[in-house]
Amino acid sequence: MGVLVRGKSGKAGERRKALGRWLTEHRWPARSVPRPPGGSVLRPPGGLRLSARSRLASLPVLRLPRTRRVQRRLVQGLMAACVLALVPATWMRLESGDRVGTTAEAPAREVAVVFGAGLWKGRPTPYLAHRLDAAAELYRTGKVKVVLVTGDNSRVEYDEPDAMRTYLTGRGVPDERIVSDYAGFDSWDSCVRAKKIFGVDRAVLVSQGFHIHRAVTLCRTAGIDAYGVGVDEPRDATWYYGGARELAASGKAALDALLRPDPRFLGPEEQGVTEALATGAR
Repeated sequence: MGVLVRGKSGKAGERRKALGRWLTEHRWPARSVPRPPGGSVLRPPGGLRLSARSRLASLPVLRLPRTRRVQRRLVQGLMAACVLALVPATWMRLESGDRVGTTAEAPAREVAVVFGAGLWKGRPTPYLAHRLDAAAELYRTGKVKVVLVTGDNSRVEYDEPDAMRTYLTGRGVPDERIVSDYAGFDSWDSCVRAKKIFGVDRAVLVSQGFHIHRAVTLCRTAGIDAYGVGVDEPRDATWYYGGARELAASGKAALDALLRPDPRFLGPEEQGVTEALATGAR
């Protein structure tokens, strides 16, 4: 498709004609004119400058396939990718089944496990604070006797478990009833370590609703008889981000449940939960 340039007499007219010929030669998908290396801007003859619109016209254009067969296959491929992305999350919801509820519906278990959810200036983020509030309520109502806080302490300046402990003690949970897991780098690591390192066989898990199904499924895979408390949150941007992120995390979780890898750091067994339960029995 050519470019129409109105002719005028004199040098201005000649320049316009030259520009018209140059644009016609360099419009996509002209294959005879190579694109300059490094993405440099092509210059028209005669030192003329191109407008922004003209420069955009000379760039390659992404074209959709024209045949119905190729278009149909493209749509089918996109639909298949969406289905595959939803399969792990759907499986985890089915696997957790009726094992998710509120703090009032939670059964009595000796241990509550609270998963880390980030810090802000050394203090729990609002989402993590809401998880800890639910755990404190479980303790006050006698549903649990010990709270195992599991989070990231891979850096000296970042200590989720200690920040969670400080928050819980400020909400009335005795310090001796709190046990810290400093190597809960992700949900799978936290579940496996709760079982193998701290000897937890039955527990109430505490997290947000979009994450609790994954947590219950992974802990059950690790050998823990788990019930999940899903903390309600307003449907804000953070909630929608967490839900979208959960689709990607579910894929990794499905692989963890299938392959059952060792945590990033396992280490020796610890008696923190056993000792905390013994303290409560006195």
